[in-house]
Amino acid sequence: MSTPGVTPTFPLKLQFPQSLAVYDDYAKAQKSVDFLADADFPVDQLMIVGTDLKRIERVTGRLTWSKVAVGGILSGLWLGLFVGLIFALFTEEGLWQVLLGTALMGATFGLVWALLGYAFTRGQRDFSSVTQVVATKYEVLVENKHTARARELLAGLPGALPNPFE
Repeated sequence: MSTPGVTPTFPLKLQFPQSLAVYDDYAKAQKSVDFLADADFPVDQLMIVGTDLKRIERVTGRLTWSKVAVGGILSGLWLGLFVGLIFALFTEEGLWQVLLGTALMGATFGLVWALLGYAFTRGQRDFSSVTQVVATKYEVLVENKHTARARELLAGLPGALPNPFE
């Protein structure tokens, strides 16, 4: 429930943001915010926003039936051991019997599931990879009522970009 006349505040939003500076890497944007913090600037009036997003996919290797099978067995084994540990809390049977049984069932399930999944791709993706979304630019935004002071302070930081449009 909200109070009449009071605007709720959201931590990832500024009311009227203005661009303060644009940097090529996050470390430089972070350095400028840290510089402003050291100058007793109200840093809760700032945001660092990653822009110009790119999706990067790094190919890590070729997939084969044997690699898929081993991966499925190992992931199923871990899942089975986890389930076994939970079951062991609620049973009076031997700990090793429960762990061994659930590990074997998990490994079997993991193997079957991985091979079925790989079979359904029909060779359209015979490689493994890791994917990451990264920003190529980082923009420091400031609430408009603090823009002039922030630019004035940031002008004292060597290498800072107090105005991205100049």
